[in-house]
This record gives sequence, structure tokens and C-alpha cells, in this order.
Amino acid sequence: NEIELAREYGTFDAKAFAQGTQTPIYFGSALRQFGMQVLLDALYIHAPAPTQKIAYKNEQELAIQPDDKTVSGFIFKVQANMDPQHRDRIAFLKLVSGCFKRGMKLKTQNGKTISVHNPVLFFAKDRELAEQAFAGDVIGIPNHGILHVGDSLSNDGQIRFTGLPDFAPEILRKARCVDPLKSKHLRKALLSLAQEGVSQLFASNMGGELIIGAVGSLQIDVMANRIQAEYGLEVIFEPLSTQIARWISASNADELQDFIHKNRHNMAEDIHGAPVLLSKSNWDVQYQQDKNPNITFHNIKER
Repeated sequence: NEIELAREYGTFDAKAFAQGTQTPIYFGSALRQFGMQVLLDALYIHAPAPTQKIAYKNEQELAIQPDDKTVSGFIFKVQANMDPQHRDRIAFLKLVSGCFKRGMKLKTQNGKTISVHNPVLFFAKDRELAEQAFAGDVIGIPNHGILHVGDSLSNDGQIRFTGLPDFAPEILRKARCVDPLKSKHLRKALLSLAQEGVSQLFASNMGGELIIGAVGSLQIDVMANRIQAEYGLEVIFEPLSTQIARWISASNADELQDFIHKNRHNMAEDIHGAPVLLSKSNWDVQYQQDKNPNITFHNIKER
């Protein structure tokens, strides 16, 4: 029907459509429930089928095919407090291969065994138990902080997927609770949101002060809103003298530790324990790079 309408108004190019260079655009309103079924039908028709994904097994590159018998996938999102009354925590698993069945045991790339007894399928606000799922499906796995964004799951735990990056934040802030007696609760809330990927969290090497990193100011607003709505805390985000964060690495462990020691007042760690240099400007970062050629400064880090 959409193609016929496009032909009638002279906007349809059959050759371009077949080559994928012309993209159909759909208009509708979820609030008015107008055009939603047409959109869902179009997704069913035009959305690409699951394809192979490159992974690593025993440090060897491997192409995982959707029809492989091994069940494998990766966690791309973690969401807490989807049900505020139960303080639930859902890890979203994108299946890459195999046929998943409820009750199946899967292992992370670190060897942790997860028994998936209550996998969930979501559609808008509706949720139902997933008895089985296939490559391309997304299932929710209830857990209590065991699974994190970037984790790989498979039958034997030997498959590791890559490609989920962390980007260096463009905004650094210090969080302060309006009620100082609830500072401990604030730390818990910030850690939970950082594990979800809503923001980045760094612990200063000097005193352990928590520093929030965000790519844009909207992330700060989202954090403040969620902390107040889900944890009942009113928080103030204060600016810092440092504005730039860079992960650091070196092929020589002694040289890396020496750099961290010399710059300990400006060093921090992310929630995974990776060292981070906090600087006032890009000029300071460039100065450190010129002064320490054996240290690599990263604005992107693999999760």
C-alpha cells in the first residue's frame, strides 16, 4: 500500500528502493495509536535478518553464524528499577547464535555461571516469560549486579564479543546530596547508574571522591531526575577544575605505575579499575603526551 501511494504521488523509485538507496519514511503517533501497525509491518518486511558477528575464542578471531548450535550473545544494556516496588535489575542480552531455552545455564567470558530461570521478553510496557529465543532476539535477564554492559554469554564461556566502547566524557561533575546524612545512599545510586551506562563514574586516587562523567548536559539532567524519582534523593552537580578525562595504558607496567605515582593528584579509576588521567584542558593532555611518549592516552575504551 505504501509503495502504491508513492507511485501515485511520483515519489517512488523502484530501482533505488531495490538497491536500498531509497528509504521509506512512516508517519504516525503512538499516543493516538495511528500508523503503528503499518510501522511494525514495515519493520517485519524490511528489517535485516540476523547476520554473522565477529568474536574471539581462545584469543582466536571467529565468525559466529546465527544458525550455529552454540548459544551466544552479549549484554548491551542494564536497566535498574524498571519495577520500583521490587528494585529489579534487568540485563538485556542480544542473542547472536543458537536456540536459547528457559532454564539454560550460560557462562560469562570470566567463567561465571548464570542460571537463566526467568528470562523476560518485552514489548513496550508488556513483559512475558521467554520459554525460548533465537538469534536476533533480545531477552531480559534479572540479576543483582552480576552482569554488566559488555559481558559475553555462551554455553562454555569461551566466546568473547567486542565492539561496545566507552567514550571519554566531555563534562565532569562532583555530586553532592542536599541532605548530607544520605551521602551513602547517593554513592549507591551513582554506582548503579554508572553500571547501567547512564553515566561514567571515576574514583579519585586522592580521597576516593566520586566524579561523574557525561558526554552531554542532558545526561546530567537524566541522572538528577532518576536519582530523585528512584532513590528519593535531591542532588546537586557541581563543576570541577578538571574538564578532560583520558584512559592511560603502556606496554611497560613499571612505566605506567611510575606515571600514575608522579601524577597521583590528577589520577582516578573508573568502575572497572582502569587508570584515568584528569586534566584541565586538551593542552595539558598534549603536554603529558609529549613528555611521556611511552604512555598512550585514550579517548575511547573497549568495555
